[in-house]
Amino acid sequence: MLFESLSERLQETFKKLRGHGKLTEDDVNDAMREVRMALLEADVNFKVVKDFIKNVKERAIGQEILDTLSPAQVVIKIVDDELTNLMGGTQSRLNISPNPPTIVMMVGLQGAGKTTSAGKLGLALKKQGKKPLLVAADIYRPAAIKQLQVVGEQLGLPVFTMPQGTDAVTIVKSALPYSQSHANDVVIIDTAGRLQIDEKLMQELRDIKGSVHPHEILLVVDAMTGQESVNVAQAFHDSLGLDGVVMTKLDGDARGGAALSVKAVTGVPIKFIGMGEKLEALEPFYPDRMASRILGMGDVLSLVEKAQASFDMEEARKMEKKFRKDEFTLDDFLSQMQQVKKLGSLESILGLIPGMGDLKKQLKGQDLDLDGKEMRQIEAIIKSMTPKERADISIINGSRRRRIAQGSGTRVQDVNKLLKQFGEMKKMMKKMKKMSKGKKGLPNLGALGGMKMPKLPFGF
Repeated sequence: MLFESLSERLQETFKKLRGHGKLTEDDVNDAMREVRMALLEADVNFKVVKDFIKNVKERAIGQEILDTLSPAQVVIKIVDDELTNLMGGTQSRLNISPNPPTIVMMVGLQGAGKTTSAGKLGLALKKQGKKPLLVAADIYRPAAIKQLQVVGEQLGLPVFTMPQGTDAVTIVKSALPYSQSHANDVVIIDTAGRLQIDEKLMQELRDIKGSVHPHEILLVVDAMTGQESVNVAQAFHDSLGLDGVVMTKLDGDARGGAALSVKAVTGVPIKFIGMGEKLEALEPFYPDRMASRILGMGDVLSLVEKAQASFDMEEARKMEKKFRKDEFTLDDFLSQMQQVKKLGSLESILGLIPGMGDLKKQLKGQDLDLDGKEMRQIEAIIKSMTPKERADISIINGSRRRRIAQGSGTRVQDVNKLLKQFGEMKKMMKKMKKMSKGKKGLPNLGALGGMKMPKLPFGF
């Protein structure tokens, strides 16, 4: 889980601070020592850590304590502000040209996820109403062109290629008139990578840049290489001039030091982050939201955006009516579960909800994939029921349970467990309904709210 150890260390440090009524300079110094160690252990660049601690201490020790906040909350607010500033302050958007096509050049070392990221970026722009064209300009790596074609086919994106032996500059220059004649308003160029930085690679990239004058040059780096990815970013920026960074595999890097260091060291903002292997798993990077996640304050805005992008809102409204009338059935539950699965792993969802740190610790080490074996088993059980059984679980007697278990390839105990916990979930939803009367909640998140955790696999 991203920033897991850093987040835990910082929250533990701030918990100690909250125990003090009034903070002394020594209290602040002790806390900053802990923060410094936490950042270094998270593989944050040493100079970045030094400047960060200096800035926080200067502000914290000279800070006038606000009437509405405890001293500890003031320090947490300062750390939140400084973390946000460290990662760029505000979201850096893609430069879209007023005169199409917008040309985006993807660069990076081999294995960073450049080709897949080109496709993911194309999909994100397609969802915004753009008509992207992917350009296969990696002429060296075996099967690179085929890989881009496969990605393009999966996403419904056109891919421009030329016969084998054509040089990269010619391919890229030829792609522009093609894009104009086919009404493609964004051209995404997948360039060649190398196992390491070399002058020949850089010269080819400079030649491509000089021939088509891209509006965006995005470096794709692998977050799991830690500070090496920051060094790579610096080398590419010095040689080529970068507009932004796409940081992949961020969900697999528990430390996250590269994400905290790259902007401060290179001056180049992170524009997108890869948070999974699925082709939809490319997200805009928001420094303020990431700082909130690190400090355990959640990221409700991102959760709402994910929900809105993933859920059928008309279906959500119907579900809400059933929920209010207490007509929620196993069919409805299955429908909600299939929508919630689109949000990613349960652990990633909990990371977006404020105050869920302790629950995440309880669930640590369990398989939290909402698209995993346990969830598929639940689907099989529900689909093995008749429509009447799904509408009214009270009619499911012993013989019916045996038939359902046999039909779904599960045990009677598994069927019993699901029915019992679905009953508990309905009770929980009744309580939630009473508690939230007059309040507007997140759309279609009833299934999430009703989860009886951490009783996995049938934790609903």
